[in-house]
Amino acid sequence: MIDPLTTWEQVCEALADHTASEPVAIPPLLRQPGAQHPQEDFEVAFSVLEAAIQEADGQNLAAPGRAQLRLYLASLQSLYGDAASDEAQGTLEQAARLAPEVRDSAFYLALMAELDARLRGPEATYPDVRAIHGDALSRFHVVSALALAERFQEALGVHVTVQELPQHLRWRLRSWQADCEESLDNTEAALHLYAEAARLAYGSYRAGMLQEQAALHLQLGQAAEAEAVLKRARAEYPAAAPTADQQPTDQDEAGQLLGLASWHYLMSQAALNQDALDSALENIQEADRLERLAGDPSYGVALVYGQVLVAQGRQQQALKYFDAALMMAQPEDRPYALHELGVAFLDLDRPLEARERLESAAGTPDYPFVPEVLADIAEAEYRLGRLPEAQGTAELALGQGAVVPASLVLGSVEMDYYHLDEALGHYLRVVREAAPGTRDWVTAEQMAADIMAQQGFPDPTSAYLHAQQALEYTDPSDDWYGTLQDHLLRAETLMGSGKGRTLN
Repeated sequence: MIDPLTTWEQVCEALADHTASEPVAIPPLLRQPGAQHPQEDFEVAFSVLEAAIQEADGQNLAAPGRAQLRLYLASLQSLYGDAASDEAQGTLEQAARLAPEVRDSAFYLALMAELDARLRGPEATYPDVRAIHGDALSRFHVVSALALAERFQEALGVHVTVQELPQHLRWRLRSWQADCEESLDNTEAALHLYAEAARLAYGSYRAGMLQEQAALHLQLGQAAEAEAVLKRARAEYPAAAPTADQQPTDQDEAGQLLGLASWHYLMSQAALNQDALDSALENIQEADRLERLAGDPSYGVALVYGQVLVAQGRQQQALKYFDAALMMAQPEDRPYALHELGVAFLDLDRPLEARERLESAAGTPDYPFVPEVLADIAEAEYRLGRLPEAQGTAELALGQGAVVPASLVLGSVEMDYYHLDEALGHYLRVVREAAPGTRDWVTAEQMAADIMAQQGFPDPTSAYLHAQQALEYTDPSDDWYGTLQDHLLRAETLMGSGKGRTLN
């Protein structure tokens, strides 16, 4: 006689990690000589449940038991997410028809809540709070439902421990909780939870959790930490990458390809943020290749591909990838691609095309980099010779917090008006605010030294210091190099003659 709980235990065994333990106990009717059942063997798990349902129906098992088997099946289907929503809906309907009383059970309510949230997101209505007080499996699905409904704090408030859950749900619980903490901007808590999820997971699932952790490190500007985590994740994939003639034959193989593509995508960003441009290019090329092999190119890979090319000074080639990113972007992603396109056009000295893209980005509600876009629009206006418009837009950008790029434009405008004192003030603000050694900081140091020279070296010590700082980061082949040397020598001469303060 089929027992639902025993069947569920067999399902959990099939989904557990058996790489370092005894082989999974498969029912005799499914056992095949020489067959191996690796970690999270969903094929075996579904076969166990479907065979049990068929046998229970044939034996005319009591309706509540047959309904319970179908609830377990819906739980399993829910792990496939949106791809199995219709199947899960049908399975739950079957269970309710067999035994209408299951509609009041915590397990059924939790599964219905998760399905509702998956279909309707924040508009979902949780059917009954009694599900929170159900067993651990029910409470796991409550967490999933609340997270999908974007009720993150409530999801974190559901009490369920990993020890209560079967092995295949433990890392998934921590993953849901990490996602909730991340959505609430509790980044450190999310990092710890992704790390624990990785510890509880195995194979490609462990790689996925490590990659989520690495992505958070990248958001925090911790490129070296991200790279270290990614190196651990790479060990969970096959050593040799798939070749062009190894097309994926099913959804699982395609998922593996996309997981490895995501690894290269993240590693490219880690390398880019550490100025390892050759490595960044190599990784984003591989990410692009793997996505195309899986038949699923993405907005993110196209965008980063363009960013890497821009960092290498290959803006013309980057345009193709930014255009591709724009075509694939979701509405919330479009301003990022438009902004990148606008800056690339500025770098190519095509201000009309730049302004068009930048104005589209600035007009997108909730885009977090509007001040920077305004500063870039001001730069485009300046290059078009529209000085009043450039000045007004740059002042607006400065007021909204884009201090460095806006000040550079304002300095350029004041130079065109030959307002040297005002221009110097803007460039000195950049020197104070920009990171030493960056392009903007070097430009400001060069301009500050040059303006002081045009003013007749009223403070030769300051002129000397700015010229010296700029020279340290200026290539000898640059036209600025000779100019700065002249300023340095002139300032030194004036300091030696007693005009101005003398350096110690």
